[in-house]
Amino acid sequence: MAQIGIFVGTVYGNALLVAEEAENLLSERGHQVKVFEDADLSSWLAYREQYVLVVTSTTGQGDLPDSIAPLFVALREKGGHQPALRYGVIALGDSSYPHFCGAGQQFDALLQEMGAQRVGEVLQIDATECPEPEVLSCPWVEQWAGLVEAG
Repeated sequence: MAQIGIFVGTVYGNALLVAEEAENLLSERGHQVKVFEDADLSSWLAYREQYVLVVTSTTGQGDLPDSIAPLFVALREKGGHQPALRYGVIALGDSSYPHFCGAGQQFDALLQEMGAQRVGEVLQIDATECPEPEVLSCPWVEQWAGLVEAG
């Protein structure tokens, strides 16, 4: 099965909750999964030929949470070309603000620039419509796992 790194950007803990639920679902399907909070570039690069799931909330004006912003900057500056990386993005946001799910969109755009291959569509979860994000993320993670397993 696949090795999957889940990289989390959270402010109030919702993204971490979603990441932990994803870890449980993926592990139950036999994948080797590890969740990273406050990850650095070396942690990311260990997965450059594997699978990565980015789970991030959005703060401020579409900004990345402090827990994942340094990783984003390091990837942008030193990550290089990563054509063997396959990834997914779960973006949490609040549609009553401009730049809805901006952090997840930034990560998706950066990974596309780096040549990484997105698996499935980006899941955007709106806090105004879904106060329990795992209600939407769990079915998406199951579907994403199926795409990972299909290769």
